[in-house]
Amino acid sequence: MAEHGAPEYATAQGNDYLSHEGTYRGFVHLVFIGIVHVVNILLGLTVGGVNEHWLVAAAIFFIATVAAVQGFLSGGRTSSYVALVISLLALAVTSGS
Repeated sequence: MAEHGAPEYATAQGNDYLSHEGTYRGFVHLVFIGIVHVVNILLGLTVGGVNEHWLVAAAIFFIATVAAVQGFLSGGRTSSYVALVISLLALAVTSGS
């Protein structure tokens, strides 16, 4: 029969809690970069489809893709934030014309 005592995680053999935390952080980062990239693509489609500025939309797609790749490789989020701000500014500038 199994024991019903409290488990001792710190002393258990094969405890790889730090590895689990690292995998979780990597997954959360991957999801964050992916979501921001999708939002940038949607903003680019808005600029191109609604405002009919397809050259600006292509620039947004390029910048968003470069920022996503850089974020995946470096592990940072700054490039994704910058791409999002650029996409929002492009939307604001092109929506008036």
